[in-house]
Amino acid sequence: MQEKSISTANLEQCLKCNLCTLVCPMLAVNEQYPGPKKAGPDGERYRIKDPEYYDYALKYCLNCKRCEVACPSGVKIGDMIQTARIKYGSQSKIRGLHGLRDWTLASTDFVGGMTASPIAPVANAVLKTGVAKAVLHGTLGVDRHRTFPAYSSEKFENWFRKEALEAQAGFEKKVSFFHGCYANYNYPQLGKDFVKVVNAAGYGVELLEREKCCGIALMSNGFAAKAAKQGRINLESIRKAAGPVLTVSSSCTHMMREEYPEVLGLPNEDVKDRIMLLSRWLYPRLESGEVKLNFRKDFHMKVAYHTSCHMQRMGWQEFTLGILRKIPGLELTVLEPYCCGISGTFGFKKENYGYSQKIGELLFSEIREAKAKAGDSAPFVVATECETCKWQIEMSTGITVMNPVSIIAQALDSE
Repeated sequence: MQEKSISTANLEQCLKCNLCTLVCPMLAVNEQYPGPKKAGPDGERYRIKDPEYYDYALKYCLNCKRCEVACPSGVKIGDMIQTARIKYGSQSKIRGLHGLRDWTLASTDFVGGMTASPIAPVANAVLKTGVAKAVLHGTLGVDRHRTFPAYSSEKFENWFRKEALEAQAGFEKKVSFFHGCYANYNYPQLGKDFVKVVNAAGYGVELLEREKCCGIALMSNGFAAKAAKQGRINLESIRKAAGPVLTVSSSCTHMMREEYPEVLGLPNEDVKDRIMLLSRWLYPRLESGEVKLNFRKDFHMKVAYHTSCHMQRMGWQEFTLGILRKIPGLELTVLEPYCCGISGTFGFKKENYGYSQKIGELLFSEIREAKAKAGDSAPFVVATECETCKWQIEMSTGITVMNPVSIIAQALDSE
């Protein structure tokens, strides 16, 4: 399909009501950020006339899309800001070690491909040391307080081909799986749990012919051309796949469905409706009776569900909550949908770390309060579909965070 030019994202529909300003988590903690209305529709009018009006404070935008959720006119404010960053705030403006840092944080396939291997235990141990954190803080500008996600010694793709591929041939119906970087390089158990749940639903799993990182970190760090290149590869593979293409990450899903066409100019109308989170695909089938899942009678868990920003933008949290409510022995608390503050790689950078933690404190406080109320009668975990929210919450509260797919997998009666 022919790629389209990136538009100014319906700026003339802005009513200047400032609802977007009220919900912006960055504006509440950072006076340097002009806010979504000024950074988006207001600023775009000036940028169209002269690119010199571009404000580098737009780098503080979290791309959380809360402005778009709040906008009564459907103005794509977040997309407008991201597009402006790509067009006017090019990566060429970033020099030296911070440019290297941003490239490293954004190159998930490159770094993950090297680290998710037998050297993973050594790399994980080194990254935990104070010496390594001090060096990264002082040279690249990765904040010394940040905890890095651990890498796995074996990639999910390798496990799937060795341990699961043969069994999938026994299923008449199939789904395709876009596993994402986190499940592949950091936590293959999430991919294994996905296979377990889909198989229990009576479907087999196929991997895409070729999968690259969705590109959200590349886009956010200014490497839009590279993100678009990877997006083309993913869309080509999705077009070749049969049936739905299911995911486990809300950010990956939102990126491929919404930001490929709106920010990167990659048309996806022919496949967009086939790209969905597992819960979005599974819940209607459970409701209709097409799929039946058997759950353990001895399962007990207290779960506080966090709606990630991109999950809220898609409006799919009710599908996940609907499934969790079907699990006997699971006590569910739905948290207020506050932003956790990490915004992918944003919170790893030392110049952003303070803002990241201030934004997340509302959520962290609510989680601590939920855990205190839950008591000790059953394990307490936070559930969310966003892996970077998981890193932020675990680091800031010390409380375990699980993807809902893994909770469903644990609750299944394997017999």
